[in-house]
Amino acid sequence: MRFKPAKPNTGIVFYLSNGPDPVRIPARVENVSKRDRRTSIRNGTTAIETIEHCLSACTGMGIDNIEVELTGHEVPGLDGSCAPFVEMIQEAEIEPQEAEREVFVIPDTLRVGKGDMELLALPPIPGYEDALEVHYFLDYGDGTPIGRQSYIIRITQQSFVEEIAPARTFVLEAEAEELRRQGLGMHLSYQDLVVFGADGPIENELRFPEECVRHKILDLIGDLTLLGQFVSGRIYARKSGHALNHELVRQLLARRKALRLRKLLADKPVMDIHAIRRILPHRYPFLMVDRVIEIEGTRRAVGVKNVTGNEPCFQGHYPGQPIMPGVLILEALAQMGGILLSQELELKGKVAVLLSIDKVKFRRPVVPGDQLLLEVEALRIKSRTGHVRCKAKVGDVLAAEANLKFMMADADPWQ
Repeated sequence: MRFKPAKPNTGIVFYLSNGPDPVRIPARVENVSKRDRRTSIRNGTTAIETIEHCLSACTGMGIDNIEVELTGHEVPGLDGSCAPFVEMIQEAEIEPQEAEREVFVIPDTLRVGKGDMELLALPPIPGYEDALEVHYFLDYGDGTPIGRQSYIIRITQQSFVEEIAPARTFVLEAEAEELRRQGLGMHLSYQDLVVFGADGPIENELRFPEECVRHKILDLIGDLTLLGQFVSGRIYARKSGHALNHELVRQLLARRKALRLRKLLADKPVMDIHAIRRILPHRYPFLMVDRVIEIEGTRRAVGVKNVTGNEPCFQGHYPGQPIMPGVLILEALAQMGGILLSQELELKGKVAVLLSIDKVKFRRPVVPGDQLLLEVEALRIKSRTGHVRCKAKVGDVLAAEANLKFMMADADPWQ
């Protein structure tokens, strides 16, 4: 395993380097695969296991951008804590970068729960907008050697290194035996992780009286890193584990996207209807893009189609039950694809003519009053053709998706 520097805005990326086709997997919640008792990320058929301790060390040490190179499919467990990773980072030293750090400030209360497990995310206390504060209550019951433990900490680099990083993975003896029956952890000894018997740790000693709850906070910090940004606010946790941590991150991600979209819709558009008409040859009643709110070079673009009851299609589709025809949703996406392809320098002045439609799915009806968000992502752009992945959404809800291919034709016949 090797820590390597990465450029600004790279994020934390795991790099499996020893296969025939090296694989890079960003540490993002979108790439998380379902696992018990650990965090794993996947790209296709390639998975990297137990990344949470490494992620926690990176976040605790203030690392935004790093490439973690591995020659195996699992991050080394080492002593069961993230202290060894912290030591690696300290030895290598941290280099400041010019790009501004992105921090997601929790805007309002979010809750996820399952049974008696619960996570609450709340806005930060005024004056601590750049800090993460964690309140964790761990409850193994009175009949176990772990019992009930609680811990409160405001995360700084110093508090993380001294109070959280050394806390190790722990299991009850019965849990360890069950894992071994499943063929897991066969190489581990009582010195590699803290195993609790009836009278306490077996052949081991605790580093802190409440080491178990501190390790839960360590895991939570690692899982929060999957948002792709530092998180500021307060987290109240009761008996949560990796699965619930991941669900909270998904909720935070959805909230972040909603806030970003609200800002984009309120700001001045990247392209208004006049700019769109200079690119697309379509005119009434077939111009399906009202404005473009975001363009990322030739990689991605987002546009808006405002659906109104005055549109001609609703006279017959259907009287008394107006629903936007699916073919018109695809047409709107195709026009948005044409706008994205027009950003390629050698394709300027050309018109995208639809060649094929693939993997079409309609998820919800679109009706008058809806605002369609047209998201288009380039898959491949050549001198004469373009291939894009498209999604149409109403708010955060997917309405339709498809992959579209285009031929780029001369615009002259339409002028």
